[in-house]
Amino acid sequence: MYRSPSSADKPDQQKQPISLWHATSCNRKTRPPLETDIDADLAIIGGGFSGLSTALHAAEKGLSVVVLEAEIVAWGATGRNAGFVVPNFAKMDPDNIIAHLGPERGERLIQMAAGSADLVFDLIRRHDIDCDALQSGWIQPAHSPAAFEKVKSRAEQWTSRGRPAVILDRQAVRDTTGADGYFGGWMDKSGGVLNPVGYAYGLAAAAEAAGARIFEHSPVGSIQHAGDGWVLTTTGGKVRAGKVVVAANAYGGRLNPMLARTYFPLKVFQIATEPLPASARQRLLPGGQCVSDTRRNLFTFRFDAENRLITGGMHVIGPGADERVPRAIHRRLARHLNLRDIPPLAYSWSGIAAVEPDFLPHLVDLATGLVAGFACNGRGIAMTTAMGRVLGDWAAGAKPDDLPIPFAPPAPIPFHGLLKHAPNMLLPWSMLRDRLDECAGS
Repeated sequence: MYRSPSSADKPDQQKQPISLWHATSCNRKTRPPLETDIDADLAIIGGGFSGLSTALHAAEKGLSVVVLEAEIVAWGATGRNAGFVVPNFAKMDPDNIIAHLGPERGERLIQMAAGSADLVFDLIRRHDIDCDALQSGWIQPAHSPAAFEKVKSRAEQWTSRGRPAVILDRQAVRDTTGADGYFGGWMDKSGGVLNPVGYAYGLAAAAEAAGARIFEHSPVGSIQHAGDGWVLTTTGGKVRAGKVVVAANAYGGRLNPMLARTYFPLKVFQIATEPLPASARQRLLPGGQCVSDTRRNLFTFRFDAENRLITGGMHVIGPGADERVPRAIHRRLARHLNLRDIPPLAYSWSGIAAVEPDFLPHLVDLATGLVAGFACNGRGIAMTTAMGRVLGDWAAGAKPDDLPIPFAPPAPIPFHGLLKHAPNMLLPWSMLRDRLDECAGS
């Protein structure tokens, strides 16, 4: 059955699940909306990875914590991704980070990223989270000879910092992925896959066990300074807190117009097929890794616990994207993996993620005691979990200069109203450049 739920639908009202992960996750707990006035040391806006990780780490430090989620836990980008756990940066390598931030701050951010996947899987083990987690590795194949040279340098930079990174030649990529046409690649063995909604449910339960309070269907209408803290107003009640974290990803801009201009809202589609037959499954990713290649029009794939093949992609701006793009992604999957009898499309979903201009995590200093965190940038699960630990330290009194993530006032993007559409508008050009790269290497 082909399912294509609208992201605008209210989760408790719609008949179809928001994503594959919502359809297959267990342990969904219904949480009440806020219906009274309460006090807390820390108030968090958003019940996704960032907010839940912050809540868990802050509560474990003894702080009283309240999470306000406008919809349900894992409703936004947290529940709409592909479930990749990738412990590095989407666009920058360690040497670039050092040049960009300087040796001291750069190394701190690098080390945070390097251990981010280990942090995710350690939390899963420690809190016994049921989310089909597999720390099997993340593979980045190179689509051209030039890209292979770049990923070899990337792997060497991470290896020099003690990370479990290995370079893969052409045959090794073919053996590990089952895909042809690549010139080599690299793998970080600490990466892996999971069911992101199951992981979010587990983080929420762990945070509550540590003392945090989570309220669903509690959208924040306003944030106002009051005395030495803040008052957050919802339709049902208020929260008075000494500190506030806005962890709503691309959905937080409505609370602060300037904040909305500091990131690009990027819409990404994901699909899942019906389960593959055993013969095809044995050829593709026999070790259970996940794959994101070096194309500008990124090609990704992995399997879930039921052997559904999962991939995603962007879309060219135009009408009918919700129906048109999943079918195009399905055809692309069959072509790249040489699947003549690819199983039919079973699930389709989309989500919006916040992408920073430099593709790095940032903490935006909105006012004293009021911070917004952004760490998705194509590395959402690992990086947002790690950012949550950092924000827990901040809530407990750590100084901004001691944090590994850059901390600065809002920096609105010039011509944001036009440039926010650039990734989708430039997609045809990116696809052409990918083809030219491949032709030059053949």
